[in-house]
Amino acid sequence: MLKMGSSSAFVVVLVALSGVLDAGCDDKTAKGNASAAPSVTPSAAGATSAVATASASASAAVPDAISAQHVLVAWKGAEKAPKTVTRTKAEAKRRAEEVAAKAKSGTDFSELVAEYSDDPAAKERRGSVGKFTRDKMAKPFSDAAFALGVDQTSDPVETAFGFHVIKRNQ
Repeated sequence: MLKMGSSSAFVVVLVALSGVLDAGCDDKTAKGNASAAPSVTPSAAGATSAVATASASASAAVPDAISAQHVLVAWKGAEKAPKTVTRTKAEAKRRAEEVAAKAKSGTDFSELVAEYSDDPAAKERRGSVGKFTRDKMAKPFSDAAFALGVDQTSDPVETAFGFHVIKRNQ
């Protein structure tokens, strides 16, 4: 029998355990089936510890903010594109693919920024966009950046500003 001081703590533990069980469950008939789940009888202290561990793991896996660098390859007519940019969207995409390939093969990212980026401010900062939360960047940029592991480089990511090649730093 489960002995806990609060029914809400019991619900939190069940929700946390449900997520853990669902994540590791390949049997579709067992998912969501309480009789298929193992019997769990945590103490109140154990329940608190399990919730704290689950919360710490979740927050470690999905950071609130990350830092990154980027190369922006714009095309004529892209939002805020310098007037000197005359390439087509297709040419910009090919150029961004070249940047991504070089970055993934080990070329120094800051050197790629200096050579390829159409964002003058990014060139001054060696491509750094600093530390940011998901809501501070265009959605495609944030989605790609947050999906990267530390020191990984993205394929070209299209936004209204052009094609970005993103390297996550932290």
